Amino acid sequence: MISVSRFLSPQFYAIQRSSVKMSASATQTAGEVSMAIKPPSHPTYDLKAVIKLALAEDAGHTGDVTCLATIPFDLEVEAYFLAKEDGIVAGIALADMIFEQVDPSLKIEWMRKDGDYVHKGLKFGKVSGNAHKIVVAERVVLNFMQRMSGIATLTKLMADAASPACILETRKTAPGLRLVDKWAVLIGGGRNHRMGLFDMVMIKDNHISAAGGIVNAIKSVDEYLKQKNLEMDVEVETRTLEEVKEVLEYVSVSETRLTRIMLDNMVVPLENGDVDVTMLKDAIELINGKFETEASGNVTLETVHKIGQSGVTFISSGALTHSVKALDISLKIDTELALEVGRRTKRA
Repeated sequence: MISVSRFLSPQFYAIQRSSVKMSASATQTAGEVSMAIKPPSHPTYDLKAVIKLALAEDAGHTGDVTCLATIPFDLEVEAYFLAKEDGIVAGIALADMIFEQVDPSLKIEWMRKDGDYVHKGLKFGKVSGNAHKIVVAERVVLNFMQRMSGIATLTKLMADAASPACILETRKTAPGLRLVDKWAVLIGGGRNHRMGLFDMVMIKDNHISAAGGIVNAIKSVDEYLKQKNLEMDVEVETRTLEEVKEVLEYVSVSETRLTRIMLDNMVVPLENGDVDVTMLKDAIELINGKFETEASGNVTLETVHKIGQSGVTFISSGALTHSVKALDISLKIDTELALEVGRRTKRA
């Protein structure tokens, strides 16, 4: 798992603090959802249904028995969101949607918006209303926000280091949370790769092997898209310079729908922890701007800057979503006690 804390430099903090602004609608009810960065589109994904499932998973068939046993049903409280780590906050708009499903009368105030920097010990949001409903929503809200904020924080670091190349995630997302994970990448300043199997043709190693070679695979895709009258991007994975040359030779004499060439594992790790990008640069030189290029493999916070300087268009990293460390966030009614405990444990 990648640790991001040592990469959060004073310069990063200064940049993020200078960019922090109040939400356009600082105080709102849960029904008045304000999305600074909208989720990516998907033809079948139902975000509200995912929230409903998460709430049902927590409540089961009896509801919150601890809450029912300890908190007067008509009690009204205020609870504050506390950042216990430095990072980029994400999931604020989703939290609004969750509170809306639990109780539309809850009032929410945010002092930060999705994509803003938060520092350890900061109170960056408040929810007020019925205590039962706030506590019922608490864990579901935090589970989404912590994961999304972890993804956004790592994405921000990777995206800044990768420039001028653009950083992309992959389909290595948590099952059932594809759209949520990819939304967090957008909030962190990354770009989305294909959403699924339906919105882009991506010819990978197994397709190439089954088709009998890389040229056969591209040819088959060109014929299929023409036959079905489909318009979509087409990417092919190449693993050697010979495959790159085969692709370029084919497209020089054939009409093709190909738009991007993936250069897979052409970043070679060295024993000293550095990487050799010679092969990657050679491939990019061969392609010579005829197609978008995408580097994949051996992409880390330590290597992404060097890869980004190679001239590649995109860099994809599964680590953005498959092994992310959640950002520590809590929701507390007694914030003073929470901060006291946080200071004791060095988490505030």
